[in-house]
Amino acid sequence: MNDLTNYQEHIDNAIKWIWLALPNLILAIILLFVGLWLVSFMNRMVQKFFSKHEYDPSLETFLQSLINIILKIVLFVLVITQLGVQSSSLVAIIGAAGLAIGLALQGSLTNFAGGILILLFKPFKVGDFISAQGVDGTVQEISIFTTKLSTFGNQIAIVPNGQLSNNNIINYNARETRRDKLTIGISYDSDLRKAKEILIKICATNEKIIKDPAPAVYVDALADSAVNLTLRFWAKNEDFWDAHFQVIEETKLAFDTEGIEIPFPQIVQYNKQG
Repeated sequence: MNDLTNYQEHIDNAIKWIWLALPNLILAIILLFVGLWLVSFMNRMVQKFFSKHEYDPSLETFLQSLINIILKIVLFVLVITQLGVQSSSLVAIIGAAGLAIGLALQGSLTNFAGGILILLFKPFKVGDFISAQGVDGTVQEISIFTTKLSTFGNQIAIVPNGQLSNNNIINYNARETRRDKLTIGISYDSDLRKAKEILIKICATNEKIIKDPAPAVYVDALADSAVNLTLRFWAKNEDFWDAHFQVIEETKLAFDTEGIEIPFPQIVQYNKQG
């Protein structure tokens, strides 16, 4: 009989607690949905603000992500407080959780710090073509923790900001022009001066190649099977690859017409008769 009485008492206490907590629970749910709507609204307002002002696209993406996270953290605190959690207890919980999360997510914090460094020192920006961490691609987005690159094959490579900020980066768009270097081998029997003249003429007639500084051709090496010529020329970033491939194609066609041989590697074998 005592067990039934205790059981009924627990049920009554639970029902009483639910009725007492129900208003706060309903308000917390309402606050959650209204807060999520406000967060979404604020994010849209931030996007409209950036769209009306000319800011660095890299900074825009980073700030939008940061503002979104801060707003959701504030909303979480408000909802928890509405459920009856004391602010002092909440601070202690957040402190303990922050320490635990910080230890568990050291890599993420490193990536966050890396994102800050990228925005401060600007080794690259959205739209730049870079080479980093074994990936070549155009920067599409710089977010809080990662940077997205669009590769030659139109894949998206996601690289952690921590690695980008602490390792070597080649930014091919840091300057307006780039210098190309092509090594072309001709046979020892071919006319060296004619070959150099052909290469200079190809560069002179190509509209995508900058004429000042002038293109130059050097004898780079007397290799085993060929005389290696090095051709150097400058082009604007947007014209670089077009010029690169055009020169290679025009060189092959011109050498064929003028009788300049491009040899393949050869091995001479002597048979010793004893």
